[in-house]
Amino acid sequence: MPVSLLWAVDVYGRVYSLSTAGQQWEQCRDAQMEFKRVTAAQQCCWGIACDNNIYLNVHASDLPVRYQEETYENQRWNPVDGFSERLLPSDRWQWSDVTGLQHQPLDSFRLPSSSWEWEGNWYVDENFEGEPTEKGGWTYAIDFPATYTKDKKWNSCVRRRRWLRYRRYTAMDTWAKIPSQQTTLPDPFSDISCGGWDISEEPRGHLSLWAVSLQGKIWFREGICHQNPEGSLWEEVAIPGEVVQISCGPGDLVWAVLWEGQLIVREGISRDSPQGTLWTVVDSPSPDVGAIHVAVGVSVVWAVTKDNKVWFRRGVNSHNPCGSGWISMVGEMIMVNIGLNDQVWGIGCEDRAVYFRQGVTSSELSGKTWKLISVPRDGDRSHSSASTNSLQSAGCFFSGEARAQSVGNDGELDRGSTDGAVCILTSAVPESFADAPVDHTSDEPTDTPKPHIPKVTSDSFISALVSDRDPSKTRNMGSAAPAVLEEEPISGEGKVKVSLSPSRSGGPPDPQWSNVDLEEAQGQHAQTGVVLDSADTCSLSSVATYTLAMEDPYGADEHPLWAWVSGGGCSVDGHSQLSWFNCSANTSSLIQSVQPMSLSVAPAQTAAWRRQIFEQLNERTKREIDNFRHYEQAIEQSVWVKKGTMQWWRDWKPHKWIDVHFALEQFSGPDGNKDGILFIYYNFYEEKKYLHAFVNEVTILVPVLNDSKHTFAIYTAERTKQRWPIRLAAATELEMHDWLALLNVSCCDSWGIQGPPSKQAIWSITCKGDIFVSEPSPGLEAIPYSTPCDQMFWRQVGGHLRIVECNSIGIVWGIGYDHAAWVYTGGYGGGFFQGLASSTDNIYTQTDVKSVYIYENQRWNPVTGYTNRGLPTDRYMWSDASGLHECTKTSTKPPSPQWTWVSDWTVDYSVSGGTDREGWQYAADFPASYHGYKTMKDFVRRRRWARKCKLTTTGPWQEIPPIPLSDVAILPSAAQSSVDAVPVWAISNKGDVLCRLGVTAQTPAETAGTIFPPHPNRS
Repeated sequence: MPVSLLWAVDVYGRVYSLSTAGQQWEQCRDAQMEFKRVTAAQQCCWGIACDNNIYLNVHASDLPVRYQEETYENQRWNPVDGFSERLLPSDRWQWSDVTGLQHQPLDSFRLPSSSWEWEGNWYVDENFEGEPTEKGGWTYAIDFPATYTKDKKWNSCVRRRRWLRYRRYTAMDTWAKIPSQQTTLPDPFSDISCGGWDISEEPRGHLSLWAVSLQGKIWFREGICHQNPEGSLWEEVAIPGEVVQISCGPGDLVWAVLWEGQLIVREGISRDSPQGTLWTVVDSPSPDVGAIHVAVGVSVVWAVTKDNKVWFRRGVNSHNPCGSGWISMVGEMIMVNIGLNDQVWGIGCEDRAVYFRQGVTSSELSGKTWKLISVPRDGDRSHSSASTNSLQSAGCFFSGEARAQSVGNDGELDRGSTDGAVCILTSAVPESFADAPVDHTSDEPTDTPKPHIPKVTSDSFISALVSDRDPSKTRNMGSAAPAVLEEEPISGEGKVKVSLSPSRSGGPPDPQWSNVDLEEAQGQHAQTGVVLDSADTCSLSSVATYTLAMEDPYGADEHPLWAWVSGGGCSVDGHSQLSWFNCSANTSSLIQSVQPMSLSVAPAQTAAWRRQIFEQLNERTKREIDNFRHYEQAIEQSVWVKKGTMQWWRDWKPHKWIDVHFALEQFSGPDGNKDGILFIYYNFYEEKKYLHAFVNEVTILVPVLNDSKHTFAIYTAERTKQRWPIRLAAATELEMHDWLALLNVSCCDSWGIQGPPSKQAIWSITCKGDIFVSEPSPGLEAIPYSTPCDQMFWRQVGGHLRIVECNSIGIVWGIGYDHAAWVYTGGYGGGFFQGLASSTDNIYTQTDVKSVYIYENQRWNPVTGYTNRGLPTDRYMWSDASGLHECTKTSTKPPSPQWTWVSDWTVDYSVSGGTDREGWQYAADFPASYHGYKTMKDFVRRRRWARKCKLTTTGPWQEIPPIPLSDVAILPSAAQSSVDAVPVWAISNKGDVLCRLGVTAQTPAETAGTIFPPHPNRS
C-alpha cells in the first residue's frame, strides 16, 4: 500500500496530516495563518484560510511541475528588405500565438504568482514536427495562415519561428495563496472541495475544484492540471438556491447542500463538460430536519443532518448520481468525509475526535463501526512512550514478577484507549440489540448537562468552538447496528456503559512533571489484575498527572478538538494495516517481554547452579586463555550501544521533520581511551540510508527552543562553518535531557575531560542564558598555526546567567537576568545532568527572573482618534519589538517550558525615549523614532507591556546578596602568578561602582568591599 496522507484542521485553525504508515499527527509548520477547512487529493491539498482566501499545498515529488510558454515571431518578405518585421495591415501581429489572433510579445509574459520562477531565458525552437530546421528555426509558407514547411521555396512569402521559455512551480510542501486574475473578484469562500481526477478519459493530473462563497454561490476553478496546479480562473456556476456546502468525488459525483436543508446533485459531468449541465434537487434524509453536510466518493454519498445524525445514500453510481434512498447510521457526527476506495472519516459531535469507518468494502459500502483514531500530535509529549522507548533502547528490563494483563473483549468496544489506560466493560450490548433501549443502573446522575459545542453551520464556528469547548465527556459511538431505511421508524440508540480509568482515552497524556503516588497506583493495579512499574508507566496507571507546559492550548489529559477532516488523498482499503488505533501496543509488548524473564527458582537450586557455572567458566579460562598468554593481543575493546527513535530536520529541501532511528555507539580501545560514533538512520524514497558523526568531532550540544518539539542541535567543526547543525527532536523533554546528558558524558570521555572545569577554562553564555565551558588546548594560541575557534569543545554546566566573568586562578562570577550575583562553587553538572555527569556536592538551587515584552500598537484616524484599527500594511496591533510577529497577551508564552509566569501583564514605563502618563510612545509612522510626547505629525503610537517569568534550576552556583548588579569584572592574573587574592569590580543596578577585596578561589564570596561614588559613564 503506498503511503498517503489524511488531513485535518483543529478548532484553532492548525492543519495536521496523518500518514497511513505513521502514528502521529504532523503539523504543517509552514502555515502562517489559521485555516478553516481543507480538501485533499493525492498530489496536493487545498485549504481555506481565515482570510477566506484559498491556498494550495503541492506535495514534492521526483517529477517537477513545469509549464511551457510559447510565442511566435512572424515576418513577411518584400523586394526591398527581404524578410522583415514590416507586415501588411491585414496580417497578424509580429509576435502572436499560434493562431495569430493574440498579441504576445516576449515582454508580455509574466509569472502567474510568486510560486513560479523562470528556468531560463527565451530560446528559439529549432525543431519542426520532430525534424531539425535550418539555423534560426524559421518555417516558411505562402501566406498567413497556411501550411508551413522547414524548407524555403521560391514562393515563400511569410515565415515564422517559435520561441519557448519554461517556468517551474517552486512552492512545494508549503501553503501558497491562489492568485485571482480577474477584474472582479469572487465573493470570499466558505467551503471548498476537489476531485474529478477519475473522470473518464481525462488526462492525468486533471482536477476539478468547486468552491462555495459566503453569499451561497458556487464557483468552479478552470485549468487545473499537473503543469498548472493553481488553475487559471474562477467561473461561476448557476444554482437553484443558496448553497452552504459542496462535495466533489474522484469521479463525476458532485453534491451540495442548500440553505433550506435540501441537497442538489450535479448531472452531466464528463470530460467535455467538467462543470456538468444541470442540478437535480434531492430531499433531506429526515423530513423534519434539514441536511447541513454532504460527502461523496466514487459510488457513495453520506450526509449529516442538523441533529448530527449520519445517513448513507444507497443506489448511487455514475448512471444514477441521485441514488434511491437514505439509510440511517449509528453515531452522531458534525461532518464526514470520503476518501479513496470510498473509505469514510468523521468528526464526533460531542468529543470532536476523528473517527474512521471500519469494514467499508466494495460489497458493504456502509461499513460496520466507527473506530476512534487515537494517535498523538507531534507536539504531544507522552511520558509513557518516552519511558517505553528509553527502556527498550537501553536494553534494560526491570526485575521482579510481571503479571499478564487482563484483556477484555476488544470486539465489543469501538473506541480503544489511546494512552493505555485500563478499560472495564461493565455492560455490553450485542449488535442485534443495538437499537433496543438499555436500562442503566449507576450511582452517577443521568441528567448531567452535555457540553455545548456549536454546529459547523456558520463562518465563525472556530471562535465558538474555542470559547465553548469542554471535552470532559466522551460519547461512545457504538458498534454497527442494523441498517434502518428511511421509511421505517428509528428507535432510540443503544448505549454502552464504559468505565474508564482517570487517564483519559481521548489522547495521550502530556505531562511535563508527574505527581505519582506509588502506593495508590499499586493498589489500583492490583484491583484490575495488572502490575506495572509505576516509575516508567505513570501514564498507564490511574494516577493524577499535572502539566506545567504552557505552549499547548490543550490540557494534559485532553485530546485535540478537530473541526475538519479530509481523506481525498488517503488510500486505505480493507487489507490495510493501520497504526492509528493502538497507541499502547509498544507498552503492551514491553510488558509481555518482561513477563517471561521472571524465574521461580529455589535458593538451593540457585546456589548449585551458580557454583556449576563458575567452575565451568574457570575451566574454560584455563583452556582458552591461560595457554595463550604469551601471544600479543590483537583486539581488546568493549562496545556499548544506545538506541532510540527521534525526528531529524533533514539537510536538503524541502526541509521538514522526518522520523529516524538514532544510535550512539561507544567503544574503548586497548589504551583505555573512549570514542564513539553517532548514527542517524532514515529512509529516502524507500531506500534506507544513514549519516554519521564521530563523537570526537562534536564541538557543542545545544538545547534549541521550539514551540512544539523538544529539540537539540549537534555541532561539529565542519557543520559550524556551514551553519547547518544536526537538529534532532525527542518525544519528551525528559528523553531530550537524557540524550543530552549521555552525549555530553560521551563527548567528555572522547575529549579526555573529567570532573570540574580547570582554573584556565574559558566560560561563555548563550543568548538564552545557558552556560558553557571549554578547556583550552595547548595549541589554542600556538604560533603560527593556532587552533581555530570552531574546533573548541564546549560542555554545558547547569545554571542560568546573563553575564559570566572569570580569571586564570579559578574565580568565576556571574549575573542573572534579575541582577542577582552568583559565584562558582567548584562543582560541575547540575540542571538536567545527573549521576556521573554531575558532582554530588557544590550543587545548589538557582533561580532567575526575567521580563517578557510585547507592544500594543495603534494608529490615529480623524473619526475615532487612536484605535487598534491599522492600515493593511501596518504591523500587528499586538506584536513584538520588530512588528513582524503577532504577540498578544493570551498567545505569548514564557521563553521555554522551564519558565513559569510570576506576575500579570503591566505597562512598562522604563522605555528608552520616555513615555506619557499612560505609557504611550508616539511616532510619525511604523517603524520610526519614538518619543514620549504627542505632536501634530504623530499618527501612530505604541506602549510596551511586561510580564515576569521565573526559572528554577540547579548548578554549581551560590548567590551573593544583597546588592543587585548590572556588570562585573575580575582582575586578570597570570598563570604563574603567586597572587591568590584579586579584587572584583562591579556596577550596581543603581549605577554605583563597587569593589570587593580579598577574593580568592577558596573564598570567592569574600565580603570585604568598598563602594565608590556613582560614575556618569556606566561600562
